[in-house]
Amino acid sequence: MPAFIPPAKPIIGAEERAAVDRVLTSGMIAQGPEVAAFEREFAEHFRLDRACVAVNSGTSGLHLGLLASGIGRGDEVIVPSFTFAATANSVALTGATPIFVDIEADTFCLDPDRVEDAITDRTAAVMPVHLYGHPADMTGLQAVADKHGIRLFEDAAQAHGAAIDGKPVGSFGTFAMFSLYPTKNMTSGEGGMVSAADAEVERLLRLYRNQGMERQYENEVVGLNNRMTDIHAAIGRVQLTKVDAWTEQRRRNAAFLDANLDHVVTPPVRKGVRHVYHQYTVRVPEDRDGLAAALRDEYAVGSGMFYPIPNHRLAPFQAPVDLPETERAARECLSLPVHPSLSEADLERIVDAVNTLAKAGA
Repeated sequence: MPAFIPPAKPIIGAEERAAVDRVLTSGMIAQGPEVAAFEREFAEHFRLDRACVAVNSGTSGLHLGLLASGIGRGDEVIVPSFTFAATANSVALTGATPIFVDIEADTFCLDPDRVEDAITDRTAAVMPVHLYGHPADMTGLQAVADKHGIRLFEDAAQAHGAAIDGKPVGSFGTFAMFSLYPTKNMTSGEGGMVSAADAEVERLLRLYRNQGMERQYENEVVGLNNRMTDIHAAIGRVQLTKVDAWTEQRRRNAAFLDANLDHVVTPPVRKGVRHVYHQYTVRVPEDRDGLAAALRDEYAVGSGMFYPIPNHRLAPFQAPVDLPETERAARECLSLPVHPSLSEADLERIVDAVNTLAKAGA
């Protein structure tokens, strides 16, 4: 059996280790100069043209972004159900109610038409997810938000460097959150980065992450301890120097898979969109689980079945909604390796395995 090809592979090198050692040697470990530099460099690198605030996880970033935008008890926030539970969890943690809406069949992102159907007098905002690295239809969603006077947020956890007509994700909504978890397109070990559209949202983000205070002991709001450490920021700063090359490799790997895979539905890309392929997600209309097991057992190729249980069917939410495209995606979607560590031989084995098994109906 050949060496196993993992579905994801964090890349941590000597430069990241040296950066951590530099911070440990300095003695300034928590919320120091590395965090401030990382915030500035992240905003500049991804051309966000707005301030960024570093936090200790992506989920914290969503939660604090919602709080800083005034979301709370009595509000409804429209979200997709086909996503990681952190999207809905963050809404519920503010006391607001997540309202689950169906996705587009091709992009797996929120469908603006379905969003409009779900708006009520309690709707305060809509929060799309740029799923798998493909941007949601922000033009359509902004039009709906403007029409109904609601706010637009971005869950950009998987979309570092993605763009629509050259405009980067993270620069559309009142706030946007990027995850820095180890398997994302870049990492800080753990953490999140939140971009803020205006100075007041930025100020509140900084308050909420630091026990509600800008100056020590002068607490202004009930806050949390969601700070990023300088250790994590130092890792992130190094990764910023590498993420563009990694993303281009992901895109080349995806192009190879697009050109060579048969018998599965490869991911389409909307015109004008820059897809950064956090995941390369195909549709397997028949026996997705069987194909995944055979890839692993017969070819040593890993894969991911992300979100087989949609959020609206999870125990904390249990919403009686009809989301046919969400349910279909949960049955059919399979994410194949696309990470930048793949060799040409790895890609050829993935293609051979998928084509052979899918043709045979595995």
